[in-house]
Amino acid sequence: MKTLFVDQLTVIDFSYLHHERGLLGESWLVDCELTGELNDEGMLFDFGHVKKTIKHFIDDFADHKLLIAKQTPNLGIAESIESTELHWHNNGKLLKTKAPNDAYLVIDTDKIEVDIVSDHLESEIKKLLPPNVSNIKLHLYPEVLTDSFYHYSHGLKKHDGNCQRIAHGHRSPIQIFKNQIRDKALEKKWANLFNDIYIGTREDIEFTDTEIDKTLCTKFSYQAPQGYFELTMNQDQVYIMDTDTTVEWIADHIALSLKHLHPESDFKVKAFEGYRKGSIAQY
Repeated sequence: MKTLFVDQLTVIDFSYLHHERGLLGESWLVDCELTGELNDEGMLFDFGHVKKTIKHFIDDFADHKLLIAKQTPNLGIAESIESTELHWHNNGKLLKTKAPNDAYLVIDTDKIEVDIVSDHLESEIKKLLPPNVSNIKLHLYPEVLTDSFYHYSHGLKKHDGNCQRIAHGHRSPIQIFKNQIRDKALEKKWANLFNDIYIGTREDIEFTDTEIDKTLCTKFSYQAPQGYFELTMNQDQVYIMDTDTTVEWIADHIALSLKHLHPESDFKVKAFEGYRKGSIAQY
């Protein structure tokens, strides 16, 4: 038996329903191992096919989706031919969504964890592999971060790809420089402000400061190329921007906010969108 590996084959940027914290954005790196016998070419599986088959499947199956554990307590799911609606409420946290079916990955489990998602992906990918490959093992894991970071979710209705899905997200570090010197206190402040947050665009608000199930909520909705999307959640987990919520605008928003508070200083903000990508803004 031979084993082939590809480290950091891809990154899954997604959001999921945490059974206590509510909607969370997350980013998991993916390592892959294949085990089996060599084919006539002396290969287990061509590296090019690993990307075309396995990476493509993971990106299509789980990336930029809302992952839902079907057995989450206090969760209701209603599926139709074109869309899925869910309603969850627990200890002052509320989440209601409606979106095309492709915007979700529903797994028959009681919580979303790396091992559970890994097992689910492995069972699906095995169906795509040639006979000489007897097993696949995926290792899903978050980036090791020693400084400030936050979990955020958002949706980009103008995007021509899967970013238009109203509840997808990222686990992101942040770097802030004040007068060319890194300011970790400011980084911690903004990371705390954005932790477990949904960053929404003002023009997408359908209502806010409205009580649902004894919880003050904000609702967003929009029509995008993939279909109609809506999301309602407790407003203490919502941060509103006047612009779209691309990482470019997020970096700009943070830098400009700091400049307004400290006009005598210069700021550079390096805002990440998941793993090793993002935007820089300076004022």
